[in-house]
Amino acid sequence: MVDVPLMHSLVRAVPNRSGLILVGDVDQLPSVGPGTVLRDLIESGVVPTVRLTEVFRQAADSQIITNAHRIRRGQMPDMRGADPNSDFHFVERDEPEKIVSTLVKLVQERIPERFQLDPIRDVQVLCPMNRGSLGVRELNTALQRVLNPVRSGEPSVERFGWLFQMRDKVIQTENDYDKDVFNGDVGIVERVDLVEQQVAVRFDDRIVKYDFGELDEVSLAYAVTIHKSQGSEFPAVVIPLAAQHYMLLQRNLIYTGITRGKRLLVLIGQKKALGIAVRNDRPQRRYSGLLASLRSHERCRCG
Repeated sequence: MVDVPLMHSLVRAVPNRSGLILVGDVDQLPSVGPGTVLRDLIESGVVPTVRLTEVFRQAADSQIITNAHRIRRGQMPDMRGADPNSDFHFVERDEPEKIVSTLVKLVQERIPERFQLDPIRDVQVLCPMNRGSLGVRELNTALQRVLNPVRSGEPSVERFGWLFQMRDKVIQTENDYDKDVFNGDVGIVERVDLVEQQVAVRFDDRIVKYDFGELDEVSLAYAVTIHKSQGSEFPAVVIPLAAQHYMLLQRNLIYTGITRGKRLLVLIGQKKALGIAVRNDRPQRRYSGLLASLRSHERCRCG
């Protein structure tokens, strides 16, 4: 998740006598900003590198972990049988409309009842993309309608294409250093004040207030993109997959989404789309010059 400019600032700030240990997963999505810092550092051979590849006994019982390793190696996840006690499930649906209806029912009823989870706080839908009938915007609208329907007499506000009301799950979409909230932080709306024209959102143990004009910094978060979820984890994750996501069906995207789930991971959709993603290990090439610079520096040092 660290891009070249941020890594540059970090390294400059580290004292010369200090050591720097980087812990990451090179198989996940690259940073939003330029470069592929971790991958370039590993490929350069300049820094000592250790890669953890063994699934130990404690993790061997988790199908989330074992299937994540299979996907990382370019293999389809193990979907044989339907063990109700498994933490990994694939629900095959071909039509986008059926994917949506199944997803809504799972999030609203089946997962909360089976695993005693809160459908708003504990279950997270992760989408490959924003647009389309299986995108973030459409699914947020569908999930808000069933999980937090409009209640007569309760205040609400509509801004920037979203309806905000009490109990809505929202996500911060940009860094706000004045409010001390950052891109990717997820919270719950606690109050909508029509007099003060403010929305109060609880992030963990504190309340952050937004003027109505600042609500472009947040959006509904019943469903978010896999990109936006990177760095987070959730008790239960549900991921829709269909051919309409074709442009973004890549191995690192699916691998990243699957590894967000702690207790439960459910894939809903087309097996063909999952196969396309698992086989596609050709992420868009990035050109930053970092790898070449590292190798050149190493040759000069050795020479």
